[in-house]
Amino acid sequence: MSFESLNLPHELLSAVKDQGYSKPSPIQEKAIPVVLSGKDLMAAAQTGTGKTAGFTLPLLANLMKGERAKANQVRVLILTPTRELAAQIHESVMNYGKNLPLRSTVVFGGVKINPQMLVLRQGVDILVATPGRLLDLYQQNAVRFKQLEVLVLDEADRMLDMGFIHDIKRILSVLPAKRQNLLFSATFSKDIRKLAKGLVNNPVEVSVSPRNTTAENIEQYIYDVNKSQKSIVLSTLIKDNNWQQVLVFVKTKHGANRLTKQLLARNISAAAIHGNKSQGARTRALAEFKVGQIKVLVATDIAARGIDIDQLPYVVNFDLPHVSEDYVHRIGRTGRAGNEGKSISLVCNEEFKLLKDIEKLTQQIISRKIYSGFEPLTPLPPSGLDIRVIKPKKTKKSKISHMDGQGSGLRISSHKKQGSL
Repeated sequence: MSFESLNLPHELLSAVKDQGYSKPSPIQEKAIPVVLSGKDLMAAAQTGTGKTAGFTLPLLANLMKGERAKANQVRVLILTPTRELAAQIHESVMNYGKNLPLRSTVVFGGVKINPQMLVLRQGVDILVATPGRLLDLYQQNAVRFKQLEVLVLDEADRMLDMGFIHDIKRILSVLPAKRQNLLFSATFSKDIRKLAKGLVNNPVEVSVSPRNTTAENIEQYIYDVNKSQKSIVLSTLIKDNNWQQVLVFVKTKHGANRLTKQLLARNISAAAIHGNKSQGARTRALAEFKVGQIKVLVATDIAARGIDIDQLPYVVNFDLPHVSEDYVHRIGRTGRAGNEGKSISLVCNEEFKLLKDIEKLTQQIISRKIYSGFEPLTPLPPSGLDIRVIKPKKTKKSKISHMDGQGSGLRISSHKKQGSL
């Protein structure tokens, strides 16, 4: 299948070609026709599957047909859990919509609100927002939704994990009842279906990857190490193998700062991103990492949400995550767009239970290595993967519920192209 066969306008096809894409990904093949038709959509897609273009392209196509946004009005609202993801999505809107006379902007916290209010005063066709800042703007009468046509909830599972459910409900209460709804999530958990029940209307459901699977083009392995030697092992791996671009995950903000200092002390260019960093510092660090000015980006799970680099070669789990599903999200940062990637986890004996949980979730034993000169004092016990099928309990009745920046020739704008990377 080609993008031409999806009935997209030539302005969008030209922009897609300029981005270097010739064939749609599976999620794009399934989602684009549904969005173009105006139907509600629930889509299960892991990171790196091309889901952003899966809703951005058809939304831009549909917006070409309607009336332009009036002062302080919004036609499409895209809600995301983090600032970084909001910036990434808006960048996609800008890239794909560069040939269209439409306006868009992105709003999130951590930066001044007045410039955002000034842009919204003109009205925008697409608004990408985080929930907290959107509510602030609404309470100050800077944004209204009488013209709203479409609501997109991206990474809905992470929205719930981060405690945004009350903000989402408040936002839903001020939106017009008649609208198209698009919900994207890595999984369709019970909580997601509960949220969807009050949001989407007779949705089309699409899924492009089984739940909690890891991409086949990602090579995964573990280095069995002492906890106290993780930092020096990471530094040695980077230097011995001449790694040029490495995304490293840690558990805590303090741990991110400490590891970054240790890497810098060993003459390895590095920067940390986490919730205590200013938005300017986070955006700058990510931009420098993308262009190769720094080799190592040390991130917490929440701060790393939305990092989208097509050819990121290495992801390192300096600390294993306490939530096993986060392992799948983490390593999904590499191996994107058909490229090969490597995921390396530095695991000490104290993390064995976390490792077992990850292997049980993904239904695979992760291969292990010992780095010469850094043999662990207490090696990891052998893994034993439980592959027994758990049979459902018999009940009398089984109830099944069914969910009945303006430049020449450009009008898409963002104040100071804020957050664009």
